[in-house]
Amino acid sequence: MLDMSKVIVVGGGLSGLSAAHTLYDRGANVLVLDKNPFFGGNSTKATSGINGAGTNAQAELGIPDSAKVFFDDTKKSARDLARDDLIKVLTGKSAEAVNWLQDKFSLDLSKVSRLGGHSFERTHRGGAQFPGMTMSVNSPFPKIFLEATISNAFPASLNSTYAQMEALEDLADSDPDRVQIIKKAKVTKLLKENGAVIGVEYEFEGKTYTENGPVILATGGYAADFSADGLLAKHRPDLLKLPTTNGDHCTGDGQKMALAIGSAGIDWEKVQVHPTGLVDPNEPDAKVKFLAAEALRGVGGILLDREGNRFVDELGHRDYVTGKMWENNKFPIRLVLNKESSDEILWHCKRFVFPSLGNTYSQHANSHPGKHYVGRGLMKRFETGSELAKEMGLPESKLSSTFDEYVQIGQGKKSDPYKKKFFHNYNFTMQQGPFFVASMTPVLHYSMGGVEINEKSQVLDTNKKPIPGLYASGEIAGGVHGANRLGGSSLLGCVVFGRVAADSASSYLLHSLATGSGPAARLGQIQNHLKTTIEAGGGVGSAAAQSAPPHQTPNQAGPNGPGAGKTVEDKGPLKEYTLEEVAKHKTKDDVWVVVNGEVLDVTKFKADHPGGEKAIMLYAGRDATEEFNMLHDPKVVKKYAPDSIIGTLKQG
Repeated sequence: MLDMSKVIVVGGGLSGLSAAHTLYDRGANVLVLDKNPFFGGNSTKATSGINGAGTNAQAELGIPDSAKVFFDDTKKSARDLARDDLIKVLTGKSAEAVNWLQDKFSLDLSKVSRLGGHSFERTHRGGAQFPGMTMSVNSPFPKIFLEATISNAFPASLNSTYAQMEALEDLADSDPDRVQIIKKAKVTKLLKENGAVIGVEYEFEGKTYTENGPVILATGGYAADFSADGLLAKHRPDLLKLPTTNGDHCTGDGQKMALAIGSAGIDWEKVQVHPTGLVDPNEPDAKVKFLAAEALRGVGGILLDREGNRFVDELGHRDYVTGKMWENNKFPIRLVLNKESSDEILWHCKRFVFPSLGNTYSQHANSHPGKHYVGRGLMKRFETGSELAKEMGLPESKLSSTFDEYVQIGQGKKSDPYKKKFFHNYNFTMQQGPFFVASMTPVLHYSMGGVEINEKSQVLDTNKKPIPGLYASGEIAGGVHGANRLGGSSLLGCVVFGRVAADSASSYLLHSLATGSGPAARLGQIQNHLKTTIEAGGGVGSAAAQSAPPHQTPNQAGPNGPGAGKTVEDKGPLKEYTLEEVAKHKTKDDVWVVVNGEVLDVTKFKADHPGGEKAIMLYAGRDATEEFNMLHDPKVVKKYAPDSIIGTLKQG
């Protein structure tokens, strides 16, 4: 008899975390497995925000949006592949999702903007952090401008992801009988019995284990699956040459496991190519690129080709903008922000106080893009239009003419040849700088295709029937966005369908336990809100697999694995180092950095860093305090990588 007393969530991004919290609230026990050393996934990279129609924030701002208008916008974007049933769930539950994030995790999502394809301002972000990371982690240090400089960037994504991440880890510590977390656990197989999914098989520290229970797949997409026999090679070989914004974990693992047990797939060929990937002049051919968030165009950024001309409605659907870039084919194509637009994108930092620094962020970073994109060589700052024209190799009169025409269009004195409807911060003049400018290139960004689900997030088989015990949410779930996804709807899909999947899975588990039917006839329990308890007996997994390893605490689950070394307090007095001594350690085999007065040896840690090694090597041998605090809560070092602290910075 199998122990089916828990729901297994595969994937620790925003969708998996939303599912886990909802399962807990519904009274179900939950186990979260993630193959990475950190939770977050691609959710932490989302910088534009999360959509919601009819939210409390919109009401306070007097925005007359509705779920119906949002439905229509989404259906228009989805085109002939629109699934009305899924779009209705996505848009109809959008306000509830945003309000849930605000109420449950105390997130600031009060700033609302309009992205391409939206009829109203409905993309929510906070006053301080990147949306995606914030939603997962509730850190007091939000961020929203750098989409992928470091995976812990904090727009709506970062804030929401970090908020949920931290809260779930707290639950795992305070209520370990109900919440378990195992990181660096790669799920390799779905277990099926009598037509129903009854658990998973996974690898952890070189051993194979099984866990039983209904399964929610929240493993993300396949926009970094460049393998010869991968999903891109099979369905979109023409895109293999493009760079991607996705982490190397986005290889379609969940999709492949679901297909192996008979699930249906849908819209595999629909892979979103985002128009604005940042070209690093030092690595123009890099396969992985940082994303210039759509929010940069939402606040007023314009796109110019090499001749200094606009060629597109910057707020059109993503596939339209990308198509126009390729059709125009006059690269380099530059994204240009004037002072007003760049000021607006950094508002979230202006008031924020870093206790360790003693004053406001704006005093430390007087130009948000300058401190980050410019500092990383991804964006250049020009004080005047004349400087920009010289950089582009154009006569000043040409750039001035482009700016003047755009101002007239924004003022309503001329019609836009590209049918742009919404103009914000359109006052581009040659004399009024600074201008922030970056080269753009199309990049693989999101997979609309995936396993087929219904409105309850149940995975369907090839006969379009639900597979009992199997659910999917987030990017793995195909068909939600049709032919094209609207900006701001990725995070929304994660939260909405993560919660829907949790509702469905907890109901399935409760029904199975209460009736003693199906594969869940094994004894188990659902506690708290459901208040249903049945004594559990002992179960065994497959003969080839072992019983599960013990639950990991956050420190144990960190990059140094279970049983990480001594805490900082256990090490005794730390050695002092000068900045000159730190500067000697700046190679890939020997990397030190300074953060908040502490000297860190991150040589072993860098491979596990959510933003990749490059994000660390940028600061090798240097004091990275300012940039670190822009993207992280200072306590994450002691929480996740205490062994990296080897000393303190000598003052004076």
